[in-house]
Amino acid sequence: MNSLQTHIENYLTYCRYQKRLDEKTLKAYRIDLTQFCSRIPCTRLEEINSTILEDFIAELHQNYKPKTVKRKIASVKALFHYFEYRELIERNPFHKIQIRFREPVILPKTIPLHTVERFLSTMYQQYADAKTDYLKKNTLRDIAVIELLFATGMRISELCSLKVRDVNLYERNILIYGKGSKERQIQIGNDDVIRVLEEYKNAFADNIQSCGHFFANQSGRALSDQAVRRMIHKYTSIAAIELHITPHMFRHTFATSLLEADVDIRYIQEMLGHSSINITEIYTHVAMKKQRDILTAKHPRKDFRV
Repeated sequence: MNSLQTHIENYLTYCRYQKRLDEKTLKAYRIDLTQFCSRIPCTRLEEINSTILEDFIAELHQNYKPKTVKRKIASVKALFHYFEYRELIERNPFHKIQIRFREPVILPKTIPLHTVERFLSTMYQQYADAKTDYLKKNTLRDIAVIELLFATGMRISELCSLKVRDVNLYERNILIYGKGSKERQIQIGNDDVIRVLEEYKNAFADNIQSCGHFFANQSGRALSDQAVRRMIHKYTSIAAIELHITPHMFRHTFATSLLEADVDIRYIQEMLGHSSINITEIYTHVAMKKQRDILTAKHPRKDFRV
């Protein structure tokens, strides 16, 4: 193992035990930093200068989308900040580099509300038609998952990591651990959603107790995000919905629907667990598109003959 690789391993250990970063973040750091180590023409830390970093960044821009490039650069910058903090380098070469991005605005993909209703109706019909207790129980859990995703706008990772103690159905309160271990609470306002969650919790009581997670499979293990994705694909197919639906689209639909209903964007920011209002403001672009469509189709000026 060369000098740079050794320092990277030490840094990842520091991130795990000192910064207490989660496994997904550590995995992303390892991928980005291993790539960095393999792409630059030197293996000694003191040999890395701003020219080498600029060449590496240029190569990233040739091979990846701006969002991915931004993340990979952030990983390497954090590494050199650590080197500087540990006094392993005399001067951070990133101080001589100016990095600017022009990222295209990619609007969040939402699900039309009539499609959400159709999706849920199909699930409830499948539950009513289930021929075995096993199918009925699984379908009930699937309904509970989708109802909670749409009711709260939580991320799929947040839903799958919910512990049974995080869900207080009596108080209608969910405690969510978001990115960076940030906590937030969100209320469930719909009676039907509470009823389904209570039915699910009673039906899966033994399975929940086995793993400690609120959402479990019938083997007593925590429900995975891959299982949720497969489940969404299954009901999309049954409902003959052509739109490709992902778990995150329920989050986008939650946020956009509230914004279109004139809910203050700062409340939406808090409910989504966004650290900055700038992240939440992407949904205003979607709401403005809806406004434009309405005014184009419904404004009476279109029927004037002047």
